[in-house]
Amino acid sequence: VQLVESGGGLVQAGDSLRLSCAASGLTFSSYNMAWFRQAPGMERDQVAFISRTGGTTYYGDSVKGRFTISRDNAKSTVYLQMNSLKPEDTAIYYCAARGIVTTKFDYWGQGTQVTVSS
Repeated sequence: VQLVESGGGLVQAGDSLRLSCAASGLTFSSYNMAWFRQAPGMERDQVAFISRTGGTTYYGDSVKGRFTISRDNAKSTVYLQMNSLKPEDTAIYYCAARGIVTTKFDYWGQGTQVTVSS
């Protein structure tokens, strides 16, 4: 199983970025997906979650109204559209996959760096 994130980079406050996570080696449509982030010296936090069909989504309070998670099961890819970025969004962003019978995330990507300058 591989989860490969892309789309990170250095942007200015107020800009937008779209992260992608391409999955392989698993039946993508059978997995709930999420984005997490970890800033230096901080714990890893869940940013957004999307169910297998895409019908249910959840967001962390700090990103509600600014970030949108989506998925394309035909392409085995999950996305995170990030708008109105703030310096406090600076972190390594990870995607993760969770099976339907587990409560923990089974697979993780290697992460992509997002840096927002003020």
